[in-house]
Amino acid sequence: MPGNKITDQQVRKYKSMRRQVTQQIAAARMGISVRSARRIEKAEVLPSQREARGWRTRTDPLAGVWQAELVPLLEAEPGLQGRTLFEELQQRHGERFGDGVLRTLQRRVRAWRAEHGNEKEIYFAQLNPPGRLALSDFTVCDSLGVIVAGEAFPHRLYQFALAYSGWRHAEVVRGGESFAALAQGLQNALWALGGAPEEHRTDSLSAAFNNLAEEEELTRRYEDLCKHYGLRASRNNRGESHENGSIESRQGTLKNAIDQALLLRGHRSFNELSDYRRCVAEVVARMNRRIQVKVAEERTVLNALPPRRTSEYEETDARVTKFSTVSVKRILYSVPSRLIGHRPKFRIYPERIEAWLGDVCVFETVRGVVPAGKQRGKAIDYRHLMPTLRRKPGALARWVLRDDLFPRAEYRLTWERLIEKLPERQACKLMVGLLDLAARGACEVQLAQVLGDLLQADTLPELAGLEDRFAPKQSPVPDIKVELPSLAAYDSLLEVAA
Repeated sequence: MPGNKITDQQVRKYKSMRRQVTQQIAAARMGISVRSARRIEKAEVLPSQREARGWRTRTDPLAGVWQAELVPLLEAEPGLQGRTLFEELQQRHGERFGDGVLRTLQRRVRAWRAEHGNEKEIYFAQLNPPGRLALSDFTVCDSLGVIVAGEAFPHRLYQFALAYSGWRHAEVVRGGESFAALAQGLQNALWALGGAPEEHRTDSLSAAFNNLAEEEELTRRYEDLCKHYGLRASRNNRGESHENGSIESRQGTLKNAIDQALLLRGHRSFNELSDYRRCVAEVVARMNRRIQVKVAEERTVLNALPPRRTSEYEETDARVTKFSTVSVKRILYSVPSRLIGHRPKFRIYPERIEAWLGDVCVFETVRGVVPAGKQRGKAIDYRHLMPTLRRKPGALARWVLRDDLFPRAEYRLTWERLIEKLPERQACKLMVGLLDLAARGACEVQLAQVLGDLLQADTLPELAGLEDRFAPKQSPVPDIKVELPSLAAYDSLLEVAA
């Protein structure tokens, strides 16, 4: 082909073919011109054996500026790129240097760096025998475009992989990186694998802590976790992802496999989070089936697991305020009002948090997520506040957490319609009644659908009619009369028995 150099292999094949056919036919079959064929037949050596050309075919366009202007710039700042230098030349010399000189300059800069540039980082390929090394890492998967329950689902994947066989385990993680997510994912992986390798490596875990005290505590807990399973804990240096290369390369293949599975599925929507977790598990299982032989070999040299799992939660304490809220890990939670003034121990799992007073769990809820671009998040459950709001519905109008109270968009839009159409007191009373009905009747979703229909019809809800439809029905208590037998009847039975 024009512009491509003829290789030694092409020359050998051409000469072999030339013995059987004419020069024109042999050249056509090899995809070269007849002129090149004549040049091959006249040459006595292969292309790789020819001496390098020592003359120029055109005048050097950089003569006069390379040594005088460009080399001093490169010596002062070796990181300057060819395009930057080219734009500087055009700035200094106007139209003397056309766009066709750019590629020549880039090749000249690359050759200069090979001779005078700084030393580059060298990567050392590692030999990992069976059972020696396992690696863990998190990866952001927002680009997959997964939708759960009708809403975009930003998430991460935790992945565990064996360096030798490539066996992997992956789990969906809501929110950011945390020690709880690492501990749960690692333990699930080890128990699914049925053994533990010698060493476990992860990244610097810098995304899991906010300050030096948290870093020290997390480091200690990570080492304790690995010690429980007989693992030698190690972490790569911050910012040096290539030190964790055996897992970094697998993150891309895993996300690509999930993306292909979603394409084959035809859509990316899931009714429940459990459905998406099942989809990811199936993808990982298919990838593991390809390496069954190496996995079986590696399982024979893994260390035995301990008798039981260890804790996989973070623990902190926080005081419940008079507003019936508590701040845990940058998330403001609402809690039952009976806990106001207490300082429970909070156990923070990847998917939930628990509040403990002594050895009693007094509260449990889904773990909140900090929205993208925000410093803090809120997880307000209207059910915790209904006993007080029923007594003081007017507090809803200017409550600072009002917009976070509504469980679904239909409730928020209904409030906006009510406050626009009704007096404030009446709007508050009706909105609190709707929320109370959703809590008492366990009909949050069904009531939201009705409210959505009313919004489209531009009609205000009638609480009495909705109460008849959704409120739990009171079963009448039967009137039962109990007649006790006389004691004389028991005496008669005893006489008969005697």
